[in-house]
Amino acid sequence: MTEFEEQAFGMSSEAVREQYMESLTVKISGLEMVVAGILSDCQELLATDTPRSRAMVRKELNKAKFILFEMMKENREKETV
Repeated sequence: MTEFEEQAFGMSSEAVREQYMESLTVKISGLEMVVAGILSDCQELLATDTPRSRAMVRKELNKAKFILFEMMKENREKETV
């Protein structure tokens, strides 16, 4: 895991792919629902409003953005084929 990944996600990009993008939820409901779940978790974390919860929200939002960017990249690749 790089220093960037540690600061941004709290895990490696590969771990984000494995734990979120290859999850059972993806197979059942799609990546959109994974992102929605992450955003829901952020809402709950915001209610506690502590320095730790704010750091967790930031990392969770970065994971959601990472997944969205991966989805966008995949869609662009499909369009060029």
